[in-house]
Amino acid sequence: MQRFYHSDVIGSLLRPRYLSQARDAFASGQLSAREFKRIEDRAVDQAIAMQEGVGLDVITDGEYRRFSFLDQIIGELEGVTAQEGAPVHFRNATNPGFDWHAPTTVTGKIRQRRKLTVEEYAYSRARAAKPVKVTLPSPLILYSMWSPTLSTAAYKDAYEMFADAAAIIRAECEALAQLGCTYIQIDSPDFGTLVDPENQEIRENLGMPTQRTLTEGADILNTVGEVPGVTFGLHLCKGNYLSQWIATGGYDLTAEALFNRLTNFDVFLLEYEDERSGTFEPLAKLPDDKGVVLGMVSSKATELESREGLTARVNEAARYVGKDRLGLSTQCGFSSVLIGANLINEDVQERKLELVAEVAHEIW
Repeated sequence: MQRFYHSDVIGSLLRPRYLSQARDAFASGQLSAREFKRIEDRAVDQAIAMQEGVGLDVITDGEYRRFSFLDQIIGELEGVTAQEGAPVHFRNATNPGFDWHAPTTVTGKIRQRRKLTVEEYAYSRARAAKPVKVTLPSPLILYSMWSPTLSTAAYKDAYEMFADAAAIIRAECEALAQLGCTYIQIDSPDFGTLVDPENQEIRENLGMPTQRTLTEGADILNTVGEVPGVTFGLHLCKGNYLSQWIATGGYDLTAEALFNRLTNFDVFLLEYEDERSGTFEPLAKLPDDKGVVLGMVSSKATELESREGLTARVNEAARYVGKDRLGLSTQCGFSSVLIGANLINEDVQERKLELVAEVAHEIW
């Protein structure tokens, strides 16, 4: 197993109000690129200082230079048309939720216009005392931009499109590795939500059989990690928008396929904040050279988890995976999309991350 961090952070942080206001001013032409970048830099500096201050082992730039965690796929992609994709349903325990649609549909061969994470990493590396992790979206997240009628003009099926998307993400990873990046996390709502029957049905109707996704789809995802010298982590996300989620279900369906087929991945970051996530039993299928970061601190709820409860759950998980191969994190980011920030405030966010660091340092 490559380098492993016991207190981890998933990626996005709540954007400061001044940063959101600056982004709006820049978009409307009221702020120059130079002025906007200086404000972005200030926000990233503060994000680094906060994460290092609470004691995390590894940090991110908060995804502050992005509108969405999907920017590398949606924001800078050729071969798409402004037409909504298939609905993806968000909900929570008390709210029936809403349908989200990808804003574009693939209608041609996809190509990336420019690399986005090079600026993110180069800036953060120069300012951080702790290791910096970069997050990138899974190539299979394009399932929400696939149309069986429109996309087939360019691709015979969705898996051919996924292979092109994987090449784009792998090229981004190669560029990061050349700059010295040693930890890259792939965010995977595609596999994370596959455990939910409703999401399975959506994708089956789009021509993506579940078993094919767990075999050929996993093999395509594995090619992203063909970059030497980098620890690759896979975050199995179950949806994150305004404190709502997409999927309910444990890891029984996906664990064996992903743990064994993703040979280029070293760490699995799994959401385990509540009963929606199932039991720890699937962790018994983890190969001996892999690690698991347990996302047991909620980024969606304001309540602060107890140290004792977290420690007890880590010990429970250790029945299936050696404790040295376990870590702790929040279950997801705090603001995967700029306009979809979770319903907590920055003080709660900081206390949650501090809790992750303190409990991890007590255990390990």
